[in-house]
Amino acid sequence: MLRTTLAATWSHKRRLCATGSAVLLGVAFLSATLVFGDSARAGFAIAFAEANAGTDAYVRSAESFTAAEEVVRPPIAAEVVDVVAALDGVATVAAAVSGTGQVLDAQGRTIGGNGPPTMAAAWAPEPAFTGWALVEGRPPAAPGEVVLDRATAAEAGAGPGSKVTVLVPRPVEATVVGIATFGGRDSLGGSTYAAFTLDEAQRLLLGGTDLVSGVVVAAAPGVDQDELVRRLAAVLPPGVEAVSGADLTREQQAEIEGDFLGFFTAALTAFAVVALLVAAFSIFNTFAILAAQRTGESALLRALGASRRQVLGSALAESAIVGLVGSVLGAGAGVLVAAGALSLMEGAGFGMPVEGVALSARSLALAVAAGLLVTLVGGALPAWRAGRVSPLAALRDVAVDTSGRSRSRAAAGTVVVAGGAAAVVAGASGGASLAQTGLGAVVVVAGMVLLGPVVARPVGAVLGAPLRWRGASGDLARRNAVRNPRRMAASATALLVGVGVVSLFTVFGASVARTIEDQVDRAFGGDLALTPAGSGFSGAGLSPELVAEVAALAEVEAAAGLGFGPATVGGRQQQVGYSDPAALAAVADFDLVEGDVVGVSDDGVAMSADFAADHGYRVGQAVDVGFADGSTVALTLVATYDQRAIGGDVLVTDRRWAAHNRQPNYFLALVTLAEGTALDAGRAAVEAVAARHGSPDVMDRDGFVASQAAQIDTLLTVVYALLAVAVLIALMGIANTLSLSVHERRRELGLLRAVGQSRPQMRAMVRWESVIVALFGAVGGLALGLFVSWGLVMALNEAEGFGTYAVPAGSLVTVLAVGAAAGVAAGLRPAWRAARLDVLEAVASP
Repeated sequence: MLRTTLAATWSHKRRLCATGSAVLLGVAFLSATLVFGDSARAGFAIAFAEANAGTDAYVRSAESFTAAEEVVRPPIAAEVVDVVAALDGVATVAAAVSGTGQVLDAQGRTIGGNGPPTMAAAWAPEPAFTGWALVEGRPPAAPGEVVLDRATAAEAGAGPGSKVTVLVPRPVEATVVGIATFGGRDSLGGSTYAAFTLDEAQRLLLGGTDLVSGVVVAAAPGVDQDELVRRLAAVLPPGVEAVSGADLTREQQAEIEGDFLGFFTAALTAFAVVALLVAAFSIFNTFAILAAQRTGESALLRALGASRRQVLGSALAESAIVGLVGSVLGAGAGVLVAAGALSLMEGAGFGMPVEGVALSARSLALAVAAGLLVTLVGGALPAWRAGRVSPLAALRDVAVDTSGRSRSRAAAGTVVVAGGAAAVVAGASGGASLAQTGLGAVVVVAGMVLLGPVVARPVGAVLGAPLRWRGASGDLARRNAVRNPRRMAASATALLVGVGVVSLFTVFGASVARTIEDQVDRAFGGDLALTPAGSGFSGAGLSPELVAEVAALAEVEAAAGLGFGPATVGGRQQQVGYSDPAALAAVADFDLVEGDVVGVSDDGVAMSADFAADHGYRVGQAVDVGFADGSTVALTLVATYDQRAIGGDVLVTDRRWAAHNRQPNYFLALVTLAEGTALDAGRAAVEAVAARHGSPDVMDRDGFVASQAAQIDTLLTVVYALLAVAVLIALMGIANTLSLSVHERRRELGLLRAVGQSRPQMRAMVRWESVIVALFGAVGGLALGLFVSWGLVMALNEAEGFGTYAVPAGSLVTVLAVGAAAGVAAGLRPAWRAARLDVLEAVASP
């Protein structure tokens, strides 16, 4: 049986090649994700280890604040440095000061800020304490001197002796006195680095020389890290802790894994799973057709004495061979893709601190195992059917597909779809959680797969009805497409899943964009908006001095900055907004519920009505708010509002925030021009001020609304690129199915040619058959995406009050048109092969 299996696999190698290609693509996606994650983790582990190589202990605040994935620790008193230095067992200490500082190039444009941090710090006297080492020039020795990393210096066109501006966030003029590298690399994973003297770093980043971010400690010979931490704990003041260098490295690694890297790899893995799921449907369909074609072969084996177990084992072995070859090749291709992705990110300034591609036997084995499992699962049911073939089946021709008329399938599919739809509707009406809504969506997909053969014939007939105008070839294409409903449904299911996910993201993205547009349009009543240049994702933000200068312009009636940061409210971690409430109320509409935001002083706080109700706060009540310097202040709730798009859930004054945060900045500034000031004139005046502060983007009201929605479009572009792999696999499945169908119908096709059908007519017939199958999958996927996205948006609206359902008709029509065009593309090669069949040989075939 083994030799028979190998011979059968080899004889169908061309037909199985497309199946192997589907496995290869899906596994390559998964392998690339795993290898990328391994490489990034290894790179960060090396970087953190290098940065902490000379650190035996680190002294810092015991309190931390977390909000929106940002972790902030309060500074500690500078006198702790002397306490630590005097401790027995300590060899060397260094005060650590860190914050944000973004360098401007010669044209005043910001460098970095697109993800990797823009770091500012105090230059450490011992390179082993930070991992940074000078390669040119000298350390900073006086105020106004700075050391840059080599990559930032090159982009800024600066060297020792050059003048640069560093935003902290206010602009600081400095002279470059040194160039540094991190472990021999030009930068640390695409981040920027600017180091000042200790005193100046304290003033710029912490607001005074009486504070430090932490203390780096090197142990005396014979004192290990754990012993050093125990000794430090005995002398440190309350609220200050010591951690070992090893624990600090592990903590930093865990933070990057749980923050950016964890989210990034999880998202890629989700897309890889979708690709493998689509591949599973294509594999199932291919092996189902092969099993049907070899009914006589299986029956003959049974007649010659082969048992059902042997026939089943033979079919499974064939699946395993295809899966193993495709998975191994896919794992190798994934390594190449991961290497290319890392190189592209490096070139785009979003590099990882990696030392080449890190290959993990565990990850490669997992990718191969996933591909092999998907192939075996996809081929299991056809293999089981092949094993149940009776020897008498050899006397029959072709089995008739009755799945389209199966009442039990229709009933079961209807029940499953209805159950999933009910869960989605319940979530949309607030009766279920988002997780339950997602589970209902999965159930709907399962029901549609089960119901596919039942609806394939009527839906296919409707989709193919216009082909009657194409004459006999069009009518034959329609009839051929719906003749085998199970095959049609199985072929289209892969595309249904792919298009369904694409449609889901398209509608969901459009809904989020519409929500942002509606909220900003409703809340923002000013004329101009300023945002940090570029993405501003990890840059220095907008300086409070910038907002003050803009507000002082004769062309400006009111200007308000808005920022957010981590704090605690009532003892719970919470992201808090800060601004000048009176100025913000002049440029934005809060939709007040109770009180007045204008009346919020430094001793007051405003909240969204939902947040106040959820936590039991009432206007006039005292609320404990904890800040990043470790202090907690009782603030009086003065006002509540409905519009969360501007102030968030909690809003304090910017003066209160600045009193407890040493480096306050804004992520947004809103401006209302003075009466009678033309928009162009006002914009020019604001841009002149902005040019002195890193040239942030200055937009009019419409441009600001569009820019907020454009961020969703950028995200969707990335999503489409990732989902393209799944759609490509689905199209390969359709092409493979048609090729196998052409082989199965050789005699029929030969007879058509014999009675006068021309080669062009034959090609048109097969192509239109492919289009019907593709449209069946695309229409089903479109319906699925529309329904599930509606449920998710409505559930999000019920849970968070954020969600305006919007259907981008133009984009969805494009998706449908692409589905039809893809059907034509998938049918090109099968149509070409069908047209080239030898008529006499085809007619004579069994």
